[in-house]
Amino acid sequence: MKRIAFVCLAVLLACSHAGNADAQSLGSTYTSAAPKDCRQIGKPSELDGSTTRVCPGKAGLVVLISEDDLREIVSVGRNRKVAAGEPAAQVWFGPFNSSENTVEWRAAGAKPFAIIQRWHIADGTDLDRQGRPNTKAMLVVTRLPPGPVCHVAYIDAIANPNANELARKAADDFARGFNCDKDEVEIVGTSGRAVELATRR
Repeated sequence: MKRIAFVCLAVLLACSHAGNADAQSLGSTYTSAAPKDCRQIGKPSELDGSTTRVCPGKAGLVVLISEDDLREIVSVGRNRKVAAGEPAAQVWFGPFNSSENTVEWRAAGAKPFAIIQRWHIADGTDLDRQGRPNTKAMLVVTRLPPGPVCHVAYIDAIANPNANELARKAADDFARGFNCDKDEVEIVGTSGRAVELATRR
């Protein structure tokens, strides 16, 4: 009986350690989307200054960033053409906006399944002394292949002091199972001005 109890205890401990190892395998790494670290596609448009650049990512993926009329889109794919065809490449926020240069990659082991990026959304009702709109910060969680690339969650960075943690949890909890065709983007945590501006239709 003692031997059986010992074996059972050993199995339980092994399963516990395996579970801990699985949990610990989720983590973040970072890449840069700064223009100096990316490949510029063509020249800026003479008409409106629009630009497109391709930035190295993780696990053979690239980050595509296109800016037009002071608004950006960010998508991910195996190459520029694939990234440009993803749902994320068709999402435009109405107000002027821009994404920060740091891209956080959430991964299980060596396989990334989501990116997290901080965006700044211009608030036309909140002007600085020069009459320019102040911006409001928001985190965007975007799911990665296999399957389509699309926005999964928005987290208002001002309304939620723990916005980074909320974004990582959102990525870990449902990015991999998110259906880009059917599911609606989740507003995680307390909604705030940035999310209101980004989701206004």
